[in-house]
Amino acid sequence: MRAGAEYFLQPGEPAQRRYEALRCYFVDDASAEDVGARFGYSPATVHQLAAELRSGRTSFFRSSKPGPKGPRKTHTVRDRVLVLRAGDRSVTEIAAALTAEGSPVSAQTVWAILKAEGLERLERRQPGGPAPRLDPVRAKPIRDWPAGARYDCDHAGLYLLMPALVELGLDTLVRGAGYPGTKVLTSFHSLGSLLLLKASRRGRAANAFPLGADGGLGLALGLVALPKATHLTSYSYRVRRACNVALLEGLSRRCRQIGLYTGEGGFNLDFHTIRHHGEQVPLEEHYVASRSQRTRSVLTFFAQDHASTEMVYANADVTKAEQANEVIAFAEYWARVAGADPGLLCFDSKLTTYPMLEQLCARNITFLTLRQRGPKVLEALAALPASAWTTYTVKRAGRYRHPQIHEQIVQLKGISHPLRQITIRNIGHDQPTLLITNDLTTGAKDLFTRYAERMIIENELDADISGFHLNALSSGLPLNVDVDTTLTVLAGNCYRLLARKLPRYELATPDRLWRHFLDDTGTVTVNHDHVRVDLALRTYTPVLIDAGFPELDIPIPWWEGRTLRFGFPPR
Repeated sequence: MRAGAEYFLQPGEPAQRRYEALRCYFVDDASAEDVGARFGYSPATVHQLAAELRSGRTSFFRSSKPGPKGPRKTHTVRDRVLVLRAGDRSVTEIAAALTAEGSPVSAQTVWAILKAEGLERLERRQPGGPAPRLDPVRAKPIRDWPAGARYDCDHAGLYLLMPALVELGLDTLVRGAGYPGTKVLTSFHSLGSLLLLKASRRGRAANAFPLGADGGLGLALGLVALPKATHLTSYSYRVRRACNVALLEGLSRRCRQIGLYTGEGGFNLDFHTIRHHGEQVPLEEHYVASRSQRTRSVLTFFAQDHASTEMVYANADVTKAEQANEVIAFAEYWARVAGADPGLLCFDSKLTTYPMLEQLCARNITFLTLRQRGPKVLEALAALPASAWTTYTVKRAGRYRHPQIHEQIVQLKGISHPLRQITIRNIGHDQPTLLITNDLTTGAKDLFTRYAERMIIENELDADISGFHLNALSSGLPLNVDVDTTLTVLAGNCYRLLARKLPRYELATPDRLWRHFLDDTGTVTVNHDHVRVDLALRTYTPVLIDAGFPELDIPIPWWEGRTLRFGFPPR
């Protein structure tokens, strides 16, 4: 007997002991009494174990069958399959290409994806002959309304934004802004397609192919199909900055009318740098916070309504020489929108210069910003007696709820108007924080709290970066950054109008709205007088039902008055 045989003769685990006992009983033909005495069972127990084995109720070994342990997630390769099929690749060629790219799939899986998309098999090729060409679906307006048509739409959830587009009057806004058109597509078709691409949260225009291949989504804009990436890229560079400004002005006026934001609570202003990933580009170097370095990038400017936290303005056509003027440019922009100068403008110290603050004072526009801490200023503050500081209590979570504040009137070089300096300490910083403002009446604690709330613009920018891929603009794929930042503002307003209709989602981020509602499939059925969108059942479908979407019957202007309706599976 070889070494190691004790593992089988003296089993330690209960399952192994039962196995060896049954093997001895069936294979070695030992009696139940002998088996019981050897392995510590009674004869009755041995007979019971044998009966359970014969009936199939006993299993000792786990199957070692190779392969995936669950269903393959074909959606991870679906977009790539459709891109390869657009190049007239056969099922086997697509499977081979994906395998070479590190995503091994079978030809059967590829065919299942293509069949689900409604794509037919390619005609059989002649040996050594070229691949048969498929007639591409070109983007063009619908001439004859396709009553009776039915589309399986992979992006049907985007139809939930259609009420917001109608409420904003997108077609009127685009026409009024003077955007260019083409011989085939109007300006509304082109810009609306870019907006749907932005709302679908795809980071590159090159990823527009799945949307263009979705016939049910093209119907949303009155098109046979959405245009491909080539048109979207070239069109974006035909757009002038004046068109974007006109669109934003019209959008702001409309949002004021419907109460999305008013500007009465003032605005938060900030710069955001979008890094360029290419080489040898005529771009200036700016500090990129995510990289902690200065590098080639696009400097963008954003303005946010403080009360609603909605973005109201964007400009990506900013140079170093002009960046200090952006605060004045925004003030003039809002004066054109609202007929009056904006309320309190809140920004950090690097957004503008003292000469620009002098202009704001001359126009009686109130501002609140930081002052850089110079050695002499810090020495003067350190010499103040304890009685010069007033302790306040602010309502906030966490520590440092009792700041000490000292305020005084100062005269800064280059600014003829007296300014109010508010110094705050005991808030967790080594050095006191200095605020300057031309607001001489509002309480110091209220102004300190207001500046602390300015951080929400950074939170909203983070939400737009993750929700609308704001940082994925200036890569090797050419795309007009100013157009895309303008669309970011527009898409954010559309998302917020949707959120206002959904109970408990009024303040939800774009990412959450996308995951819970908009990222959904469905069926689009076209009738003579209306279009019905039946969305697939999701966990959060009851929220849409409670919000009244099944009862909606909204006329769509670019459908010549035909209405949009929604259908949901019964609860």
